[in-house]
Amino acid sequence: MNEHPLIETNNLSVSFPLGKTFFGPKLFIHAVAGISLEIPRGSFFGLVGESGSGKTTFGRALLNAVPISNGHVKYNDDEVDYHLEHLTKEELKDYRKRAQLIFQDPYAALSPRMTVRDIIAEPLEVMGLTNSREETDERVREIAARCRLNLEHLRRFPHAFSGGQRQRISIARALVSNPKFIVADESVAALDVSIQADILNLLKELQDELGLTYLFISHDLSVVAHICDHVAVMYLGRLVESAPTKELFSSSKHPYTRALMSAIPSLDPDHHSKAQKLEGEIPSPAAPPPGCKFHTRCSYATDMCKQEEPKLEHVGDEHTVACHRWKELDLQAD
Repeated sequence: MNEHPLIETNNLSVSFPLGKTFFGPKLFIHAVAGISLEIPRGSFFGLVGESGSGKTTFGRALLNAVPISNGHVKYNDDEVDYHLEHLTKEELKDYRKRAQLIFQDPYAALSPRMTVRDIIAEPLEVMGLTNSREETDERVREIAARCRLNLEHLRRFPHAFSGGQRQRISIARALVSNPKFIVADESVAALDVSIQADILNLLKELQDELGLTYLFISHDLSVVAHICDHVAVMYLGRLVESAPTKELFSSSKHPYTRALMSAIPSLDPDHHSKAQKLEGEIPSPAAPPPGCKFHTRCSYATDMCKQEEPKLEHVGDEHTVACHRWKELDLQAD
């Protein structure tokens, strides 16, 4: 693993204007609020949390696909060193080649009016990465073969393919510009379990062959446990825990992380552990509660939790948690 990370965020925030109240100030949805983390080069970095926690917005902020409201995002692959909040037009054009997105829905992500060849070739033509049609076709055939697509597939339209094949087409389109960083946003959520395994194995093979770095966004912890090196947990736009995968699954500290872990179904028929039920819904990001944002659903919350927002503390070298009571809860678990 290289010494400095490929992606580094410092107090990253993303807010969207919601409108004005009749007498009050303008309202904002705080989708991402003050996240600082590092994504090492060559890693398969997982990001988990409930729907509405801000995972997708965070991923798009790392692609400069949504405006950064506050904080910094640094990208460094040894060829370039970019601060995403201050990119020029030329730097943004170059960054688009280096950072790409694999969409969640393989049915909605592909144009039904374009052949597979044209879909995969479009980034090359838009970015001006090739000088002739022959060069474009050669690059398309090369990346299609890596993604397990046959040459005859390139002449067909997306409607002729299954969900797994369409996702391989989406992956080929994302990789055709030879990026270094890939955001995979729920990229296997819409697929059958057997097809999920095939796509995950393909992503891992491509990582090894091409030296890719992934941000893998998911709500499925069993998938994350299988594929990711490191996992960060988000709740209401905040980072509540982050650790290497094995450590997080064996020794999670935050009550929210533990509740998510307890909901993972077991394959052991004799396993009878009960899922920890989270009462209520995730609060609105337009009006987050004071103090710890999780206190409205946490059975361990105290008055301090309701008044003071916890800061990330180091549990170990790579393990951080944001909870006032994690040490007490850890002792109780022992």
